[in-house]
This record gives sequence, C-alpha cells and structure tokens, in this order.
Amino acid sequence: MKLVNVRKGQFVYYQNKLHKVYSVKPFFKKSVHLIRMEDFKQKLATAKEIDFYKPKHLDSFVFNRERYTLDKTVKAEVGDYIIVINPQPDPLDQHHLNTIEAVSSVEGNGVITNQSNGIRFNEYWVMVPGLSDGATVIDLQDPDLETDDGEDEPSGDDLQEVYIPGIGDICRRADSEIDMEAMIVAIEGDIVYLGGNVQVDMNDLLDQEKWSYVRNIRD
Repeated sequence: MKLVNVRKGQFVYYQNKLHKVYSVKPFFKKSVHLIRMEDFKQKLATAKEIDFYKPKHLDSFVFNRERYTLDKTVKAEVGDYIIVINPQPDPLDQHHLNTIEAVSSVEGNGVITNQSNGIRFNEYWVMVPGLSDGATVIDLQDPDLETDDGEDEPSGDDLQEVYIPGIGDICRRADSEIDMEAMIVAIEGDIVYLGGNVQVDMNDLLDQEKWSYVRNIRD
C-alpha cells in the first residue's frame, strides 16, 4: 500500500496476521500504528509492509481472543458487538470505519453503544460469537505460510519517535490547567481506560499536546 491510501480503521494484514489501523503518523519512520485483532498487541509498520483487506459478510476472525463471524443479516441486541461498515456519524458521534463497540440499547432506527454513539441499522454488521456455518476464516492472509509468533520489538529509533500505550503506564494530562496523572488500566480497541474512570481515545493519548508519558509502574 501507499501511505496516502492508509486510513484509520482499515483492516490490513501485517506479518500474515489480521490487524486494524488505529493511527497514521506520516512523519515517523514507521508511520502506521496497528492493533493485532487476535490479542490487541500494538505494532508499528510502514505502508509497504501491510496489505489492505475489506471485511465481507460471513468473514470470521478472532477479536481479543474470542472468535466472531460478521453477519449483515442480523439485527443487534443488547450486549452484542457490532462493527461499523458504513459510517455516517452525526456531529456528536465518534464512530468511524470498522469501529467495534458493544450495544448498550436498541432504539427505533439503530443502536446506542457503550461509547454513547448512535449507530443506524444500515451502518453496522453484527459480530456473531463463534464460527457460523459457511464462514470464511480471515485471521491469516496465507494459512499455509508459517507465521513467526515471536514479538518484533520496535528499534530504539522507533521508540524515540512514537509512544505506544501499555497497561501500567502513567500518563500526564498536558492540555489542562489541573495537574492530572493517571495509570492505564485497560485498552479495548481505540479506547484507553485510565484510573479514575477516565476514557481516552487512542489518538488523543498519542497527541503530545494533550498527553505525555511519565513512566510505567514496573520501572
């Protein structure tokens, strides 16, 4: 792929495994920041190292260690995971292409998610738990290719260029008059959960004008 074609939310294959793009930083050596779908491991890549994939009806993949199958014929119920295939957000909504969120309530023309987004029925497909009949498994780009499960750690140069959030990190709010520090306690897709019941979008946490990394509790 060319970097100009890489967009937040796209499904891509990197090192033969399915990932989702959560950020593109054009001025970094490794410009594309990825989340591996199977376990939410975060990766850095260049555009030439990834291959675009467009999700299809009855595609099946592991999402955070649980298998799901995409189904465009099912209407979501409370508790279901949905994926936004055709985003048409209202001004106050924050969902985007391939956002994955849990359904909190079902309304007349759509659903309200756990992130308080209103998503219409024609915008999403349901992620049905398990492997449905007739499903196509898409976890690997080439199932016959041996995949190296070793962790590819970023080089020292990459670490200086970009901060990748992790559990236990202490972050400081930089765009507030109040001196605030909080620890990352969970990461779910594009949402980072901090102590004190604070939720932050991953892109906001990576914006050095808004947040800065202080240390990790294990340091």
